[in-house]
Amino acid sequence: MRRKIDSLITAFGFMAILTVSAHASPNCLKDQKPFTLAEDTITWTMYAAPGSECIQGLRWSYMQIYSVSVSKAPTKGKLGIVGPGFRYFADPQNFEDDSFTLVVVGKNRRDPGKSTLQIVVKGPPGTLVSELPQRSVGTAPVSAEAASAAGNF
Repeated sequence: MRRKIDSLITAFGFMAILTVSAHASPNCLKDQKPFTLAEDTITWTMYAAPGSECIQGLRWSYMQIYSVSVSKAPTKGKLGIVGPGFRYFADPQNFEDDSFTLVVVGKNRRDPGKSTLQIVVKGPPGTLVSELPQRSVGTAPVSAEAASAAGNF
C-alpha cells in the first residue's frame, strides 16, 4: 500500500512539473543582419523595456564561435557573456538608450575570422518615452528638527 501511495505522489509531482510553462526571453533583436567573421562591423538594434533582460545567441548554423568578448561595455544596463552569446539586463531605473560592442572570433564555414557587433539598445518599439513610468526626482524628506536646525522654520 505504501508503494502505491509513493508512486501516486511521484506521479502528481511529475505532472505538476510538466504543467509549468517555460519562460523564454522575448525576441529583442529583430531582423538582424548576419555577421560574416570577415573583419566586418555590423550594427544591430535591440529593444528592451526598463528592467527587462535579453538572452541572445550569436552563432549561425554555418559558424563555429571560439570566443565572444566585450569591447565596449554598456553604460546603463549590465552585460554578461554566456557561451557563444550574451545576456543584457536593462536598468530598471533608466529609460535612456544604451549601447555596447562585442567582438566575435570564430570560423565561418572554413574561414577563420572575427566580427565586431555594435548593439544599440532602445525602448520597446512603438512606445513613447512619455508612456513609460516616470521616476520622481526630488530631495529626501527632511525632519522638523533638521529643518529647524538649518533655519528653515
